[in-house]
Amino acid sequence: MTVAMHRSEDMSFGKLKRRKRMDVSVCVDVYLSVFSRWKNWWIRGVLSLAMISGFFMVIYLGPIMLILVVMTIQIKCFQEIIDIGYRVYHSYELPWFRTLSWYFLICVNYFFYGETLAEYFGALVQREDSLQFLVRYHRFISFTLYLAGFCMFVLSLVKKHYRLQFYMFAWTHVTLLIVVTQSHLVIQNLFEGMIWFIVPISIVICNDIMAYLFGFFFGRTPLIKLSPKKTWEGFIGGFFGTLVCGFILAYLLAQFQYFVCPVEYNSETNRFTADCEPSDIFVMQKYTFPFAVQNILTWKTVNLYPYQIHSVVLSTFASLIGPFGGFFASGFKRAFQIKDFADTIPGHGGIMDRFDCQYLMATFTHVYIASFIRGPNPSKVLQQLLVLQPEQQLSIFNAMRDRLRDRGILPPAAM
Repeated sequence: MTVAMHRSEDMSFGKLKRRKRMDVSVCVDVYLSVFSRWKNWWIRGVLSLAMISGFFMVIYLGPIMLILVVMTIQIKCFQEIIDIGYRVYHSYELPWFRTLSWYFLICVNYFFYGETLAEYFGALVQREDSLQFLVRYHRFISFTLYLAGFCMFVLSLVKKHYRLQFYMFAWTHVTLLIVVTQSHLVIQNLFEGMIWFIVPISIVICNDIMAYLFGFFFGRTPLIKLSPKKTWEGFIGGFFGTLVCGFILAYLLAQFQYFVCPVEYNSETNRFTADCEPSDIFVMQKYTFPFAVQNILTWKTVNLYPYQIHSVVLSTFASLIGPFGGFFASGFKRAFQIKDFADTIPGHGGIMDRFDCQYLMATFTHVYIASFIRGPNPSKVLQQLLVLQPEQQLSIFNAMRDRLRDRGILPPAAM
């Protein structure tokens, strides 16, 4: 009986020791999990502040630097996506795959930036004979360059790699559509005025930060299976935070001519300028609240820049639809069983991981400007007239003079 009691005590003591070890192990695991979570938070936070500071520095340096940065980001995003295809499909033995991918990137950039040169640099084109030739035959040259790449691809086809080669040909073209086309729209937005470049990019950044903070501290309910870390709390908190951020930023930037005026090339100083009479959407106006709102707020009117109302639309898109660009990227990464596009930025992944929502936002901003904001631009019309032959310019001048006389704007004896 004594032996049995000793055995029972030994067993109880052993269970107690194992339980203590398990408790210590659980505590250590919890501590390491919390530490790792906060460590990632600090890494992401510090690098986010560094990227935001760099963004403001680039804005300070002006449009040329912004265009160069957009081109650099575009090239890096293209490289990250092409490298994924290269690894996933084991395309190491495909002849000319990488060479042709980069060749097509050069062709597409030549086409888009040539269009930009013709549209916004008319005065510079008029001075240079070589540029006049390139602008005049720009689309034919672009198409010829693309045809050369197309023929090289056909000549590189190898019997045992047919299917894989066409996979990668399609991969390259879809990448060009996603990255290069939308990068071009970012630059188009910039020429409409710095505010159309800064605000959309900033509110996407704000939405990303606000959604992360709300999700980090209050997140409980999963939002979508494609991205398990996203929560409804983060999504909703990000929405309201983005509205406030966009509204305040729009108010601050709308006060400065440098941000609201279209970016134009000055042929006399060979520099970009932003000097104009601000349009109506950048002029403070008084709005009257509906009676129901007046009773709640006890205010009858409010002074706003109309652009602040447009910023609400942009913020709503950035917070409700913009994240679907991120979900699309998450689905893409899950399809190919990768965590990030690259490891360029610690705690953030690759450049494409940071710009998956920005490209969708840039497209929406461009469509929004074209649909609801942009009107006739006399500066662009003048630049197009300067490219014409002298007899064509004289014909247009006479037609305009007759038209203005008929409408009574010019007296019959004028000119």
